[in-house]
Amino acid sequence: MSPRVRMPKQPPEVRRRNFSEVALGYSIEDALQEADRCLGCKKPGCVEGCPVGVEIPQFIDALRRGDADEALRIIKRRNSLPGICGRVCPQEEQCESRCVLSRKDEPVAIGRLERYAADFGHDSREVAETAKGKRIAIVGSGPAGLTCAADLALMGYDVTVFEALHEAGGVLTYGIPEFRLPKSIVKKEIDYVRSLGVRIELDSVVGRAVKVQDLLRRYDAVFLGIGAGAPRFLNVPGENLGGIYSANEYLTRINLMKAYRFPDFDTPIKKSRRVAVVGGGNVAMDAARSALRLGADEVHIVYRRSEAEMPARLEEIENAREEGVIFDFLTNPIGFSGDGMVRAMECIRMELGEPDASGRRRPVEKKGSEFSMEIDTAIIAIGTVPNPLVLRTVPGLRTTKWGTVDVDERGRTSIERVWAGGDIATGSATVISAMGAGKMAAADIDSWLRNGGAWRP
Repeated sequence: MSPRVRMPKQPPEVRRRNFSEVALGYSIEDALQEADRCLGCKKPGCVEGCPVGVEIPQFIDALRRGDADEALRIIKRRNSLPGICGRVCPQEEQCESRCVLSRKDEPVAIGRLERYAADFGHDSREVAETAKGKRIAIVGSGPAGLTCAADLALMGYDVTVFEALHEAGGVLTYGIPEFRLPKSIVKKEIDYVRSLGVRIELDSVVGRAVKVQDLLRRYDAVFLGIGAGAPRFLNVPGENLGGIYSANEYLTRINLMKAYRFPDFDTPIKKSRRVAVVGGGNVAMDAARSALRLGADEVHIVYRRSEAEMPARLEEIENAREEGVIFDFLTNPIGFSGDGMVRAMECIRMELGEPDASGRRRPVEKKGSEFSMEIDTAIIAIGTVPNPLVLRTVPGLRTTKWGTVDVDERGRTSIERVWAGGDIATGSATVISAMGAGKMAAADIDSWLRNGGAWRP
């Protein structure tokens, strides 16, 4: 078996000072060579590992034959956002982990081939079925909302998406940096969803400008896909000092409001010298790598467990390390100090104990190991929770102890004709898992509107 084809990237010394996409994508020769590694299994485990059920062997076979247009058509039967998924989905934990080649060799680079098909295949538009005369409201234009909207539009429903921000895309637009997910790709795939007949109403804050109860009077069904946009904090002394950001604010300023292009755009951002990013997920990697590109001299990732427990993708950890990010493992902040602006982060060393409920070994403080780290900027990237604005304005909407919406296995909430999915129901997760929730809800909305029946038996 030939080796897996590597994805070319910008050199670290170059890319750490620009916001252009790091991974450069496959050439046609690369794509053909990698597609030829696929065995075309009759019982493909890779499809079972895909949350939206993309017909992986079929689209790879089309690429093997040099037909990127057909490959894209096959992908879009199940996935309306392939250019996005090919870049940010954790394929190594999903479809690629089920590839039969992974038992003895490296799996087929399914995500990279999906990206190639999306970038070079013809953007064919599918025709929706005959209109059903039913109207659906989608709240939120992130991956769950866009997927739900596209699937319902293809079924023939009249779909309107309500987006609170001035640009569509949700976390795809405000949360993921340009160097990992170019906004031109996001726009292209949102334009595809619009081409299916979906209307997107921007600057529409559900919970303020309009209530869910109002939507239920005007629409036959409502899907809540507002994500988890409210940041979590450490709740330690000094966290209100200047120069301390949530990762949400930091990345939104950079990505949505284009602070990295100041003064061409009006949003400024702090010029930092020594930055500490607290957390170990993909958001932490995005924030740290953005800080480097904004000119910081030194950027640290501060994580309370070891590298083995980090939830970030291995690819993102590797990219961050290549670019010069410093990793401080088994380290936990216990406070901040300064003179109005943060000047230092007080930390303590940790050691790992027994596994906790997440399956990761629990970090335990080492007595007497406190120390101080000189910084002028801190970015807190320890997770998010759903924004309570919508949830507090919907009487009878049941939530969990974690502040997420309580849904059943079909995405149905405690309120009839209201579905929810994505991070609003699961907490912070992946783009593709949110898309899977949107697809599942779309199928159930269609079934409910055609057949009715008990809401949550």
